[in-house]
Amino acid sequence: MQIMLLSPAAERSQDGLLSVLGELLEDQSHRELFGLELGSGTGQHVVHFAQELPFVTWQPSDIKEEARNSIRAYIGATKAKTVLEPVYLDASQPWEKWAGLPQSSCDIIIAINLLQYSPFSTAEGVFKGSGQILKENGLLMTYGPYAINGTITPICNEQLDQTLRQMNPDWGLPDIDVLRQLAFGNGMRMERMIEMPESNKCLVFRKL
Repeated sequence: MQIMLLSPAAERSQDGLLSVLGELLEDQSHRELFGLELGSGTGQHVVHFAQELPFVTWQPSDIKEEARNSIRAYIGATKAKTVLEPVYLDASQPWEKWAGLPQSSCDIIIAINLLQYSPFSTAEGVFKGSGQILKENGLLMTYGPYAINGTITPICNEQLDQTLRQMNPDWGLPDIDVLRQLAFGNGMRMERMIEMPESNKCLVFRKL
């Protein structure tokens, strides 16, 4: 059964994220690009991006079957031609288990609202895997709320962090400085930090 799940947060963020992606990929829009979305969730983001960025072929992924079914439903409803069949992918696993994606095969990898709902092993996996699967000069973009140098602001993000840790002690807002070091250890560097609505940020990392 393929039911289109609806995330109000995804709906609110999709246009802002699209404009960031459009700007990041603008100078490559003459080429055919390949993008991987980690933790695609409902599928709202990926079909929205596909409609506006026709030069990118997207590979959505999620560990939950209900999410993959929802992605299929969105692909069907929007007739998105550049979104592939969703795959099972656990980003905490070594890159060799990332749905058979070869080394240096991706131009862009995106992880939207994934890291705060994941243990640290997932963040490590995202950066280790991206370091292998991105092409040279490829981009990893993560989006969500973050801590900076151990500090969380504003108060709404502090409350979110507490709520997440009550749900699962391994969850919580990732620290940008820790992610920067993870990137560096995996052949990438943090290039940009873009302020987004609702106290979120886009972090952009480039494969060296």
